[in-house]
Amino acid sequence: MCGRTSCHLSKEVLARACAYRDRQGQRRLPEWRDPDRYCPSYNKSPQSSSPVLLSRLHVEKGADSSERVIAPMRWGLVPSWFKEADPSKLQFNTSNCRSDTMMEKRSFKVPLGKGRRCVVLADGFYEWQRCQGTNKTQPYFIYFPQIKTEKSESMGAADGPEDWEKVWDNWRPLTMAGLFDCWEPPEGGDCLYSYTIITVDSCKGLNDIHHRMPAILDGEEAVSKWLDFGEVSAQEALKLIHPTENITFHPVSSVVNNSRNNTPECLLPVDSLVKKELKASGSSQKMLQWLATKSPKKEDTKAPQKAESDVPQWSSQKSPFSRRRGADLLERWLKREKEEEPVAKQPHTQ
Repeated sequence: MCGRTSCHLSKEVLARACAYRDRQGQRRLPEWRDPDRYCPSYNKSPQSSSPVLLSRLHVEKGADSSERVIAPMRWGLVPSWFKEADPSKLQFNTSNCRSDTMMEKRSFKVPLGKGRRCVVLADGFYEWQRCQGTNKTQPYFIYFPQIKTEKSESMGAADGPEDWEKVWDNWRPLTMAGLFDCWEPPEGGDCLYSYTIITVDSCKGLNDIHHRMPAILDGEEAVSKWLDFGEVSAQEALKLIHPTENITFHPVSSVVNNSRNNTPECLLPVDSLVKKELKASGSSQKMLQWLATKSPKKEDTKAPQKAESDVPQWSSQKSPFSRRRGADLLERWLKREKEEEPVAKQPHTQ
């Protein structure tokens, strides 16, 4: 299953990380819709608003279905046929959608038939492993493998927007397959867009942590096919829904257990036995450097934006992954951000 994610990037940086090529081969950035409703967070839970990619054709009649927009949507699908005035009164959980029963449930079958496929964006997701013989659990942060390349090694931290194309070789956002729907209040008012994350059986690498995982779209081709409902049928798109082994993880602190805690400490690698900070793997280290240099709170909103000329070429799609090097980079990033904070934030406890 998937019940908690992190998506901390600012609107501008997230859009650049989602650069793509349209059907004509033109390099583009997805356009934001309702950007003021997006709130970056290290600890997102169901019923909060999260960014999703969808085809422009869903929001603009006559548009090219290969073009994309980013829109914040409520996590937890509210079916279009729901008759109550308060969506919180929905009697069943729709934050996840099992791939094996998706076609049996009206809540998911209807939007799938309408082509309402989306890609849920995140740094990664959290999952809790039950400790054998106890009622305790150990949280893990799970994300795409990240590779420290010669390019990223030579540049260090990105100094400004002109360096962003280099940063894209450093970090790859997680792209999860989802469905969305549009609910209109029976008494009138604004439409509510909401989504569910499709889940599948866990891959071998994650099976010891949990028996379910999100359906992850691994690569630009998979993302493009899932979104382009105008050209790719539901039957063809569903062939993309399966477990992937291209994933990595590390244990994190119990700070993440409380969804009110929204700090980089949620992502900090820890030793699951002695609760010390890990020396750290390469992917985790990359995240931390990224957090420290491109935190939403510190980004200069007046900085000029780079032209829409680069499409991310994710290093994790090009070469093998070293978990040890990844964690090292993540820890360094987190420590740097903590040093820059003027006042330490006190985590909530349960």
